[in-house]
Amino acid sequence: MLTVAIIGAGFGGLCMAIQLEKAGIGTYTVFEKADNVGGTWRDNTYPGAGCDIPSHLYSFSFERYGNWTRRYPGQQEILTYLEHCAAKNRINVRLNTEVTALAYENGRWRVSTADGDEFFDIVVSAVGQLNRPKFPDIPGRFDGPVFHSARWDHSADLTKNVAVIGTGSSAAQLIPPLAHMARHLDVFQRTPNWVIPKPDAEFGPLMRQAFHYLPFLQRGYREWLYRYGEGALFPALVGGWSTNLLRRRALAHLAAQIPDPELRARLTPDYPVGCKRIVIDSRFYPALARANVSVVGAPIARLVPYGVETTDGRVHATDAIVYATGFQTTEFLMPMRVTGRDGHDLHEEWKSGAEAYLGIAVPHFPNLFLLYGPNTNLGHNSIVFMIECQVRYIMGCLRLIRQRGTMEVSGGAMTAWRNALDRALGRTVWRGDCRSWYKTADGRVTNNWPRPTTVYQRLTRAPKPEAYTFGGMF
Repeated sequence: MLTVAIIGAGFGGLCMAIQLEKAGIGTYTVFEKADNVGGTWRDNTYPGAGCDIPSHLYSFSFERYGNWTRRYPGQQEILTYLEHCAAKNRINVRLNTEVTALAYENGRWRVSTADGDEFFDIVVSAVGQLNRPKFPDIPGRFDGPVFHSARWDHSADLTKNVAVIGTGSSAAQLIPPLAHMARHLDVFQRTPNWVIPKPDAEFGPLMRQAFHYLPFLQRGYREWLYRYGEGALFPALVGGWSTNLLRRRALAHLAAQIPDPELRARLTPDYPVGCKRIVIDSRFYPALARANVSVVGAPIARLVPYGVETTDGRVHATDAIVYATGFQTTEFLMPMRVTGRDGHDLHEEWKSGAEAYLGIAVPHFPNLFLLYGPNTNLGHNSIVFMIECQVRYIMGCLRLIRQRGTMEVSGGAMTAWRNALDRALGRTVWRGDCRSWYKTADGRVTNNWPRPTTVYQRLTRAPKPEAYTFGGMF
């Protein structure tokens, strides 16, 4: 029986483990560095934390859930859902165990943790893209509480003056509750974001019962949400029919919620809609318009013991600083050391930007598979859909490995994939002139999938043996 190591217990790792359980493959271990499952939704506990993908789409297709209370789920609801999935399927998770290194030796993978080394036939990395907080390089020192949104300090007193650095999706969620809590809130904005309203609402008791007792209703609702993302949102990312419609919707939302023309001008982006992650939120703009909130557009020069100094010479006094500055998204699988066949170093291979065939497999790294790998993130739909496609594909790879032995994607298949991907990316808005977590410092798009998800579903329906080379049998 093949042995499988799964690294990470978020959506990807749990999905992989559940499908192994369903297939009767119990010889796996999920390694999780934290003390609970949940990944991003365990780590991000800031006020207002939630998802901008609807609940019934941001969940497994095979684990329908009747307990969603809102159209868009909050952090705690998502975490509860993942805990439910892990418990229901009796997933074998080893908590508080961080994998520090992977090394391919004599046809097997050495998995190194603080507890020692173990060997597995197959490794599935499910570490995600949004797990390592990113801090800007700002000189100076501040004497009060300083923390990242993904490492929230619940003991900090945020009723006084607070500074938030960043205006992306996390900032848009945490700023409204902070604005109500703080005496004064300074929001430091480098680049404004395109923002569209979030049509959130509670599911009443009757609707929740209908979803629970009428499964076809939940399936139909989920399908409608999915088709809307593909049919209306994706075209805007490739210059299609909805591009101007989405832009007009965002500008109308801005005009309706920000009456001050000077502030509205500062919040108006000058790059194509979709080039950066679109913020979906209906509470963000009203919070910025509050009398106790200031939007600071001047670049930050340095920190001082009692505040933040900007390049115009002004010091913004504050009692706490919150970094809502995102994650180190383009450095996949860091900080693990990953050594493949013949001593190939994965991070050396990726020094010009991470890439993987189908976002799943890398030449020189046999029997190593990635979930939510390079170029599989989405700007218009649910990543859970992509993860399920990848898990189904990897399950097909396991069948091939049993039949033919170790499995490694060929250099030729990787080159063909890279060329096709580059052509598709060239038609997207992400090539525009904007800074984005989708791109490396030199502008290479390493995170996003540039075509409809239906195309990815078709490409990952089953592995093509001709794209791989096979080694000795187990």
